[in-house]
Amino acid sequence: MKLFAAILLLNFILIGQTKLLINMDLKQTDHLKAYGITFNYLEEGGKADWLLNYKGGSFLFDYSDKLANTCRIKGVAFTTLNQSQTVDLYAFVQSEDQNMDVVRLEKAPKIAVYVPPNFQPWDDAVTLALEYAEVPYDKIWIDDILGGKLSEYDWLHLHHEDFTGQYGKFYASFRNAQWYIERQNLYETEAKKMGFKKVSEMEKAVAETIKRFVGAGGFLFAMCSATDTYDIALAAHNVDIVDWMYDGDPPDPDAQKKLDFGNTLAFTNFKLEMNPYVYEFSNIDISPQEIGPEKNDYFTLFDFSAKYDPVPTMLTQDHVNVIHGFMGQTTMFREELIKKSVVILGKREGTDQVKYIHGNYGRGTFTFYGGHDPEDYRHAVGDPPTDLSLHKNSPGYRLILNNILFPAAKKKKQKT
Repeated sequence: MKLFAAILLLNFILIGQTKLLINMDLKQTDHLKAYGITFNYLEEGGKADWLLNYKGGSFLFDYSDKLANTCRIKGVAFTTLNQSQTVDLYAFVQSEDQNMDVVRLEKAPKIAVYVPPNFQPWDDAVTLALEYAEVPYDKIWIDDILGGKLSEYDWLHLHHEDFTGQYGKFYASFRNAQWYIERQNLYETEAKKMGFKKVSEMEKAVAETIKRFVGAGGFLFAMCSATDTYDIALAAHNVDIVDWMYDGDPPDPDAQKKLDFGNTLAFTNFKLEMNPYVYEFSNIDISPQEIGPEKNDYFTLFDFSAKYDPVPTMLTQDHVNVIHGFMGQTTMFREELIKKSVVILGKREGTDQVKYIHGNYGRGTFTFYGGHDPEDYRHAVGDPPTDLSLHKNSPGYRLILNNILFPAAKKKKQKT
């Protein structure tokens, strides 16, 4: 009887020491679902280790039959490690001669996505990724933000918003389209409800509120036009840059001179595009003509020190380091207009065309990613949604999902 009890105890100890490794290299069958499994594991109170630069930024968990079955159901490849293999793995990743490290993931961030009421999940690459990976999120809009609801969240994504109040500068092409008219009516109604005379003034108030959220420790992620128009709105906080067809009166003729670049997060010294008929906000964005043929449009992720620069390392975890580009209303950022304090995470080699940046403000951070949809090169209004089940190993979408996990990370040497 004592022998039987001893065997049971030994089996319990060995099971407790078994680990489950989700590799994130080229052998992974569904990279995007792997993020969802990790996020939801944290949400349920578990802890995991992010093995930076090890097999594409792999995830390591205490083994359980439930977790293993979840991986099988979701089609996510994994392996199990015994105690000896786990000890060897930690020693290898943490050794001084490897550009790798172990980051403990402790608590899943509470996620909000800033979207208008008529939003559909397929309107935005981030919500597509969250839906496919099965990561929970809440939708919030202007009244929520100005009403103080941001304090309930850790991480905020900005849907493809135009924070300048120019409705995406679609006036020249779509002013008679029903969707454009409905959008303008929606925003004008919201402005009146919130006590603003103009949509542009309401958008500035939203931008400033989000900035305070970041300063207080929030994590901000934005793509496409929500990147440059956000900073433009911050720079124009004391000046009218919007023409009559958007807000009923002409802009300040000296608007460019009155921009306050000290109030922005990422960009500086940019020049506004004041022509309301031109589909561009400023010279921050890189034009399609500068990018050239699609077949040559690739950007490269920078290589960072996992042990000394863990945040940019987390944000650039991927199974490849050269990624096919993709267009958007804001496709890429002009390097000379990026503040020196901002970290460039990815750009087109040999050019001034920057795709992916990260920076700090106060106690929080912001990450801007140019383009609309990593798997739809020229996404146009009315195009069908991207089916991520056909792109489950997308390196471009992985960059989005890195951003939802890094707020959960606490850099800490793991003892085995």
